[in-house]
Amino acid sequence: MPTLSAEIEVWPIDGEFVISRGAKREASVIVATVTSGAHVGRGECVPYERYGETPESVLADILAVPEAVEDWSSREALAGTMPAGAARNAIDCALWDLDAKMNRCPAHVLAGIANWHDIVSAYTISLGPPEEMAARAKWAGAFPLLKLKMGGEGDAERLRAVRGAVPGARLIVDANEAWSESNLGALLAVAQEVGAELVEQPLPAGSDGALADVDHVVALCADESVHTVDDIPGLAGRYDVVNVKLDKAGGLTGALRVADAAKTHELKIMVGCMVATSLSMAPAMLLAQTANWVDLDGPLLLAHDRIPGLRYNGTTIQPPKPELWG
Repeated sequence: MPTLSAEIEVWPIDGEFVISRGAKREASVIVATVTSGAHVGRGECVPYERYGETPESVLADILAVPEAVEDWSSREALAGTMPAGAARNAIDCALWDLDAKMNRCPAHVLAGIANWHDIVSAYTISLGPPEEMAARAKWAGAFPLLKLKMGGEGDAERLRAVRGAVPGARLIVDANEAWSESNLGALLAVAQEVGAELVEQPLPAGSDGALADVDHVVALCADESVHTVDDIPGLAGRYDVVNVKLDKAGGLTGALRVADAAKTHELKIMVGCMVATSLSMAPAMLLAQTANWVDLDGPLLLAHDRIPGLRYNGTTIQPPKPELWG
């Protein structure tokens, strides 16, 4: 049986990362390490307070697994006995990495993904006053796809200011549950006006039944409303896209299932991330190969990334090297 260890790491953010729920200056991640003989696999997760997680609680959950789950070294058994979330993500991705190392076979091959290529990611513009977001977008104007964090009041001005600063950039919008039924129609109209390709999670999770009754003038993407395959059937008619994140789905194993279920229900795919290092992004690159939109810019938002990390050419990401993961 392999051995499992884990530790909390703290990575400074380049400046401040702001969304509708608050701001932070550092990213706390947990790295799980699974060792079998001379082979070592690693996985990184990001505990998220929105889902009741803290670094300390997730670390404790990971370290308890060898006693709590008899066959924890099997990804399938782990997915059947451990709740989806950050803790399972770290272990699951570490097991994928370990399998790749032990079998001398890349993880994307183990997953049956033949087309392995560079991916263009969105670049996130944090929530702020319209003029600050416009200035930041102009600085990032060479990047082909920008993701704009919204906050509710003042979002129409934010959207128009950014579009004025970067008339040629592709835009996606992330409301992080900050809109309401009363302003939804008006803000979607402004999103359409500025040419946004999609709007993520406009309404709070649990209130999104109202999305079935509005005109989807812009594609609507579920984020906080989707975690596992069990959530997918209820999204049809409300959303057009689902944001698949490994930390929500409980790892690459669960995320691949979410993506397959979404496609079965004719939902498009966005692959997203939390603010974290390249070790978190690397497994998500498997999902990104067939996604409609990719948002894996976490390392670009940090003051520095781990070494070795993913190679970013602007926001174009090369597939991970085995030294990092997989």
